[in-house]
Amino acid sequence: MTGVSLHVRRSELPAGPRCVDLFAGAGGLAVGFRSAGWAVACANDDDADASATFRLNFPETAFFEGPVAQVAAADLLREAEVYPGELDCLIGGPPCQSFSHNNHQRNATDDRAKLFNHYLGLVNALKPKTLVMENVPGILSIDDGGVVREIVSRLTEMGYDKPCVRLLSAEEFGTPQVRRRAFIVASRVGPSAELMPSPTHWSPRYSHRGWPSERPDGATSRPVTVWQAIGDLPELENGGGKTAVKRDWRCATTAFQRSAQAGAPIIFNHVCHALTDVNLKRIVHVPEGGNWRDVPRDLLPAGMQRARLKDHTKRYGRLSRDGFASTILTKCDPHWGAYVHPMQDRTISVREAARLQGFPDVFRFAGDKIGPQYTQVGNAVPVSLARAIGLSVLAHLQRHTSALVQAA
Repeated sequence: MTGVSLHVRRSELPAGPRCVDLFAGAGGLAVGFRSAGWAVACANDDDADASATFRLNFPETAFFEGPVAQVAAADLLREAEVYPGELDCLIGGPPCQSFSHNNHQRNATDDRAKLFNHYLGLVNALKPKTLVMENVPGILSIDDGGVVREIVSRLTEMGYDKPCVRLLSAEEFGTPQVRRRAFIVASRVGPSAELMPSPTHWSPRYSHRGWPSERPDGATSRPVTVWQAIGDLPELENGGGKTAVKRDWRCATTAFQRSAQAGAPIIFNHVCHALTDVNLKRIVHVPEGGNWRDVPRDLLPAGMQRARLKDHTKRYGRLSRDGFASTILTKCDPHWGAYVHPMQDRTISVREAARLQGFPDVFRFAGDKIGPQYTQVGNAVPVSLARAIGLSVLAHLQRHTSALVQAA
């Protein structure tokens, strides 16, 4: 384990199918899988801040902190207490910056882009029954699709049913945020396509945002809006908030809020960074649902004063209470998107960003600096989307495990 620090579990691993989470970050995928009934046996990440958060929230999980290239399959198997071929699922997403459309130097030879090789090497050694890889949509187009073709080819050579590749929209699974992620799933025990979940949330009202023109099969719930997700959280001033504050239990008004509050008498991480005076002068002109176009031209940055009206559509945006949040990035900076609170002249807090990603309030982001906390939230997989995938994988395993037992 050269270069890797092992933090052994501090509580008993619960019963249930077992997964291992590589490139775990703060734990968005892991929270979703755990809520779907999975035991997260082991995890790994190289980021110190995200690692501290994961260990804080998953005391039952053995955690390997360090480069994934230095994580040995034998150590993962030992801590997960399984043999090769017994692990139920391997989950994780290699760092996405190399594949993001926001990275204008993205390419398939970037060292970070090759991290999926280490992931596949561990797949070959662990031989999990199923696997779930996630990344930004840009992975599908990098090198004219060559990265994805290589992943699919190598997994097929390892004996997996042809992997299923699909873009999933988080808002179709109960996330109050417009966010798309690419998933590659594969199975050794049945058809890989069964691992992909079907949408659960749909409304024709939002069809202009890319929703299907017809109701997807099984999608029976209305989408979750920004205010349904964060409307119960206390007011803050610009740059204000506390690391921990006692909750007012009377304030929940929606099912989403009640679910988020469950088991959390304290609200953690409800803090926001302080906007500069010039940014405050800009956002006070922006109405709910508005953006940079509502700011007087002479107050805009020099580059934006020359912008066309169709450019920079999200910058200096104020969220709408009855709409979706824009994609939560690693910085809730109004210069880069719609991150201004619907009714208060400030950016959304770390906790509000976490709510918009689906994290429950019992999930605490470690450390005293809010910059790394925003980063951890922005890098996470939306929890409700992760849960939907965890449930699909679990149903797939139960279906085909039962078939194997009956055949025997």
